[in-house]
Amino acid sequence: MAETKPIEEMSYKEASQELERIIRSLESGDLELEESLEDYTRGVELLKSLRSRLAAAEQKVSVLMKDIDGTETLVPAAPADDSDALKL
Repeated sequence: MAETKPIEEMSYKEASQELERIIRSLESGDLELEESLEDYTRGVELLKSLRSRLAAAEQKVSVLMKDIDGTETLVPAAPADDSDALKL
C-alpha cells in the first residue's frame, strides 16, 4: 500500500474518497491477503473518523437551531444514512 496521509489530517472529502477507493479495491478481489487486510483496517479507521465527524456536525446543527423567539432549542438532526456502511 502506498504511503498514506494520517486520517486526522484529511478533510472529510479526502477521507470519503479514500474509503470509496478502498471499497472498490476490496470488491475487485485482485489484492493479496496482506494488502486486503491493510486496506480493510484502513477502511474501518476511515469509517470511524467519518462517522465521528458527521455526528459532530449534526450536533453543531442541532445546537445552532433556535426557535422563532430566539431562545435556544435543541432540535435533533436526522441520523446519517449509514446504509452503505461497512458491516463489521
